[in-house]
Amino acid sequence: MKTLLSTILLTMTFSIHGQQINLIAEDAVIEKLGTGYSFTEGPAVAPDGKVYFTDQPNDRIYVWDENEDISLWLEGTERSNGMYFNNDNQLIACADLHNRLVAFNKEKSMEVLFEDYEGKHLNGPNDVWVAPDGGMYFTDPYYHRNYWKEGHTEKQDSRGVYYLSTDGSVSRVVDDYIQPNGLIGTPDGKYLYIADINDRKIWKYDIDADGMLSNKTFFAPEGSDGMTIDDKGNIYLTMGKLWIYSPEGKLIQEIEFPESPSNVCFGGKERDTLFVTARTSVYSLKMNVKGVQ
Repeated sequence: MKTLLSTILLTMTFSIHGQQINLIAEDAVIEKLGTGYSFTEGPAVAPDGKVYFTDQPNDRIYVWDENEDISLWLEGTERSNGMYFNNDNQLIACADLHNRLVAFNKEKSMEVLFEDYEGKHLNGPNDVWVAPDGGMYFTDPYYHRNYWKEGHTEKQDSRGVYYLSTDGSVSRVVDDYIQPNGLIGTPDGKYLYIADINDRKIWKYDIDADGMLSNKTFFAPEGSDGMTIDDKGNIYLTMGKLWIYSPEGKLIQEIEFPESPSNVCFGGKERDTLFVTARTSVYSLKMNVKGVQ
């Protein structure tokens, strides 16, 4: 059941390329869409606007439909965490039960896309972004899980970020982070933003023609669990609250939620609903900007 929350919102108006923009829709309030989960994560919007999200400790994926509310989509997901839809309408997931990247089709069948970098298991894939050409970038931090078998330890020599190309080859494209976590790219496939959550920094990269990253540039003094981007190029970060930065790296909005956000995306048919996973609950907020995919 939806719950309206009388949360005070910052309704800051700012200028993008000379145009005055107010991010939050007039009279919009935060709505609690559902609660009672253990830890919500990984919101991913499908082409029809439905948002899929995980209750990671309970190994479930749920789906939110703006017209039909929330329903269980799949139980038994290999502990899926961060997710994103690819160009074939498959739901790509970072599944850390066996430390691998997987894909679910509309019949809910699972396919393993990648595991075991250089003969050793990954640390625990966490978040993923699919580029316009179908290549995938995913973060591989290390968070020890109590459901791993006894003796399961960190095997990779760095907590990195990987690129899975459309031909199936995999490259480690970042290897100098303390703890990589959230990431998001621009819809033109030119830039990638990645959070080093334990170093409280967001970095911006150029995406080269071969999928490699170059021109590492400091973007924002924040960590972030999950991230998204709107049609104005603004970057949304989740770290205690929701932080919104302009494409130039200027903080333009802060939004408090009843629980600390873990991840975020835009959903709904018009892509103008901000969908936020936050610990035991999921929330929405109507916006004047839209998401891109």
